Amino acid sequence: MSDPASAKDARRRRAWLAAYAAATFFSFPHPVGGFELDLGVLVSWLAPLCLLRAVEGASPGRALRIGALAGLLAHTAVLHWIYVVTVRYGHAPPAVGVVAPVLLAAYFAPFVAIFAMGSRWLDTTFEARGAASRWLWPFALAGLFAGTEWLRSFVFTGFPWATLGYAQHLNPALLPLASLVGVSGLSFVVALGAAGLYAWHRGARAPALAAFGGVLLAHAAGAVVAARTPVDGPGVAIAVLQGNVEQGVKWSPEWVDRSVDIYADLTRQAVAEGAEWVVWPETAVTSPIDVPGPVRDRLASLARETRASLVIGAVGIDPPPPGSASSYPSLHDSAFVFGPDGTLLDRYDKTHLVPFGEYLPMRALLGRFIRAVATGSAGRDVSPGEAPRALEIPRRDGSATVPAGVAICYELLFPDLVRRFVGAGGGVLLGITNDAWYGRTGAPLQFLAITAVRSAETGVWTARAANTGVSAFIDPLGRVRERTGLFERAQRVRQVPLAPAGGAATFYTTHGDVFVRTAGGLALLATLPGLWMRRARRAS
Repeated sequence: MSDPASAKDARRRRAWLAAYAAATFFSFPHPVGGFELDLGVLVSWLAPLCLLRAVEGASPGRALRIGALAGLLAHTAVLHWIYVVTVRYGHAPPAVGVVAPVLLAAYFAPFVAIFAMGSRWLDTTFEARGAASRWLWPFALAGLFAGTEWLRSFVFTGFPWATLGYAQHLNPALLPLASLVGVSGLSFVVALGAAGLYAWHRGARAPALAAFGGVLLAHAAGAVVAARTPVDGPGVAIAVLQGNVEQGVKWSPEWVDRSVDIYADLTRQAVAEGAEWVVWPETAVTSPIDVPGPVRDRLASLARETRASLVIGAVGIDPPPPGSASSYPSLHDSAFVFGPDGTLLDRYDKTHLVPFGEYLPMRALLGRFIRAVATGSAGRDVSPGEAPRALEIPRRDGSATVPAGVAICYELLFPDLVRRFVGAGGGVLLGITNDAWYGRTGAPLQFLAITAVRSAETGVWTARAANTGVSAFIDPLGRVRERTGLFERAQRVRQVPLAPAGGAATFYTTHGDVFVRTAGGLALLATLPGLWMRRARRAS
């Protein structure tokens, strides 16, 4: 006969699990009908709270299992757009599309599980230390939460989508704090607020008030940063183009010239509005332009005609090195710079590639079973570039060049990588992407929020060109100042202020994730006494 108390406890935990999944889902923007639902500024504070309630009173082992299930459920919901990527554009069977978000969410689950288990060890540690130090407990929980999230930025090459700090991209007081602590620092603040709510629920008033004081202090610090951050000044007129070329036809040979026609017309419109630089999206040109040919000639002629510098996403190609066993050239996801005189000046190759999208990990083992879905027309692995760097882009009159970082699509997910574009001297970020893969899901809106936080971290403007949207201009405080809609053909021109020579000097640009490494490391150390005490109790 089942124990009624145990059944009640199980129902309570299931309810909090469901609440955690819902809070995590609604922490990020989603399209609903003709509207964009973005509740993260408010809802995100509840997500860690719900998880803490779900594991309340559980053993560390049980908390680990609950946390794994919570992470799987919540992130399967957030990553539902993977179905569109795999089925609609990857041409996989619907069953694969249903399973794909679950498999990707399984990458998130262990990190949530580690936090859930660690929270129980922290409980033991601070219960034993007494009231004098218990006010530190919410800060340790926040450090553990942010630290386990941060691990997703590099473990197994990383996938830091849905980091909770992005939910605060519309918080004008907190977002500027990213210039000091990065997006993981914003996650720390959100988790600190949630830990304060949890402490209040448990009757621990002093820890709760300490946590709330920390959250208020973070907002005050963000407001001070915002007041001291210059957002205007001399700059360059930049255009971002959105050709709205359907992903299903984008890579077909007959669309090469049609795509160039679309972007050439948008370029002329933008230059007529005063643009000096014209930024085309990722792989706007789906044929190589490294070697002379009709497409390259057209692009060079367009640059000469408009007297603008063109930054064009296209396929890069390198011949096989001498003596190589392969006769195939290496392919790159690249950004090309044409000067106003039509000269091809430079090429940057995407450094951080999409696993299972642009290349297949462990190809020798998995190659018979899985095909990369975004390898373009060639169906082969894309090769990575060497490192992030700034490109020198000429002004229209040829009197000077301006260094700019050109981050290509997936690279924008990685704070440490993007800061290196600016650290290398980039006075502005140009983000080029093709979000058509995501369809009309929340992913393009979520990716825009991610890009906005990159601007706030590095303290520079970002001009974002996306094939089907969202294209935008984002200021150094992470505010989207102008944008397009989804799935419309459009161009936007804006005078974009440049950072001082040598790039922006935000603390995050210079020092990276020192805050979360410190907070996460201290939180990890704080779990160890609780682990030892629990083991000692079992041994006795």
